[in-house]
Amino acid sequence: MPSYDFQSYLQTLIDARELHKTEIEIDPALELTEIARRAILENKPALLVEHPTNSRYPLVINHFASHRRIEFALGRHPEEIGEELIDFFEQAVPPTFKTILNNKETIKRFWRSRPKKVSTAQSQEIVEPPDLDMLPIQICWPQDGGRFFTLGQVITYHPMNGRRNIGVYRMHVFDKSTTGMHWQIQKGGGFHYHYAEKLGKEFEIAVALGTSPALTLATIAALPEGIDEALFAGFLQNRRVNFTRGKSISIDVPADAEFVLEGIVPHKIRRMEGPFGDHFGHYSAASEFPIFQIKTITRRRKPIYPATVVGKPPMEDKFLGDATQQMLGPLIKLIHKEVTDIWAYYEAGFHNLLVASIEQRYQKEAIKAALGMMGTDQLSLTKCIVLVSAGVNVRDWNSVLREIKENFDPHLDFIMIPKVPLDTLDFTSYKMNLGSKMIIDATRKQRAKNVGQTDEFKSQVSSLKTLDRRILDLHLIENTLLLVKVDAQIQYANTSLIHRSTNPSLHYSDSPVGKSIIEKLISLPELNGIKIIAVVSPDVDIHNKESYIWGVFTRFDCERDVIFTEQKLVGISPIYRGIMGIDSTWKHGYPEPLLMKEEIIKRVDEKWNKIWKK
Repeated sequence: MPSYDFQSYLQTLIDARELHKTEIEIDPALELTEIARRAILENKPALLVEHPTNSRYPLVINHFASHRRIEFALGRHPEEIGEELIDFFEQAVPPTFKTILNNKETIKRFWRSRPKKVSTAQSQEIVEPPDLDMLPIQICWPQDGGRFFTLGQVITYHPMNGRRNIGVYRMHVFDKSTTGMHWQIQKGGGFHYHYAEKLGKEFEIAVALGTSPALTLATIAALPEGIDEALFAGFLQNRRVNFTRGKSISIDVPADAEFVLEGIVPHKIRRMEGPFGDHFGHYSAASEFPIFQIKTITRRRKPIYPATVVGKPPMEDKFLGDATQQMLGPLIKLIHKEVTDIWAYYEAGFHNLLVASIEQRYQKEAIKAALGMMGTDQLSLTKCIVLVSAGVNVRDWNSVLREIKENFDPHLDFIMIPKVPLDTLDFTSYKMNLGSKMIIDATRKQRAKNVGQTDEFKSQVSSLKTLDRRILDLHLIENTLLLVKVDAQIQYANTSLIHRSTNPSLHYSDSPVGKSIIEKLISLPELNGIKIIAVVSPDVDIHNKESYIWGVFTRFDCERDVIFTEQKLVGISPIYRGIMGIDSTWKHGYPEPLLMKEEIIKRVDEKWNKIWKK
């Protein structure tokens, strides 16, 4: 059974040896990030830090950072939930008496899902004026703009119809009672605030810290707009979520949270927020966002602060994101009947790479499905969609590449969509919330398949280093994707001076090094059998799937950085032929990737064994 409040869940993890307590003092400023990152790489349990530096409250981190912990949070595997939901909805339309009899337990779960109003709440055992300095709020990465709440569940209500939304948005701490409110594009809380500003209504909100695991997972899930996350949490835990009226605001707040921050987001006030090290593995730039003015903090008598860290994968959001798409991914079939499965790759920050399998009933139905998904709620932020036929494992990247090898003809199967809304965190177009998208149709068609290449061809690829002395390494995957690591430090006599970033592993010049190498490679006749050539920077390990998917798909703009062996316009219609080249090198104007300071790494080295001592 799932736990119904945060500390019960933590006790479940302790009993299962999935959570370790430490009395070693750990600083939430940077040290915690390095420890959390290493713990995931070494498959360590979650960590309860009893003495965070400069805080009166303990904190916990990585409490969702394994598939086993996710199952403890939900009481079962998330795929079982997805199967139950899709089976029920497919049978329930139209509803029949037989449907009701066959789904009595599911119907009971829905009936027990409705949030419940209570008069007393453990989240209000203590009521006090705001003082954020008392909380162990993190500085996650060296160039962050300050301390940030990373797992605050923001509760808002639509000013016209009263519908509730709960979302996780980062919150930059400005002082003891004021934070930023990073409402990205396509976020429910941001939509509510938009209408409140239009109406001129005071916008009250609350931020819960440390709720039941089901409510946290429901908050993170990409639910359709207008669906109450508390209702979905009730379904997940088979028990109603308790709410109570706030102490200083007129809206309902979670009754079983560790902390609740109550306050308002004033109209028309913006403040520079950020930068912040985000889950794309780079810093998102500072920009103007609304502010949150806290009136009151309520809490349990002995609360525990929930923390998380995002950054270059793998991080804790890998497990959270995979769980939510296992639960909700099957529901895409209710909207798009031709879609048999979808999978967003955590390695690319989820929104940058989606693979969908399609049961085509007519020619190019797969393209129709992709365009539809690009207009559906959170899927609308997807940058690259790869389409494969039904039966192909969308989670197996090598299988996807083999489908591209056999079935992708850029002349017929590539679509680029310029100047459309894009994830706020995507920096590749240099314009916030605006960029380009692309579709690769690798579904099986009634035409000749592409001819594969031999092992002899692989040896020819390895000799390509002699083509350009800036090529450091090459790796050919499934005879389909050629990865080329390049060193932009090496310049020729007629190029401009080198510019250096503060990251010594990255260098760039005013000369488009990546594109110039791609242009050479895609013009070589001996490489005609390859479908995609991607050029990456030195910090990408092209022999590690996690690293190269991240390095390729977070660092290119479809409109500017994708080229083909042959491309031309016929009227206003683009024609593409040959090899697709992608310049995924780190470029002038991009934010830097996330790296920890050496002094923090050394400090953690000294504490590491002490932290995990039993």
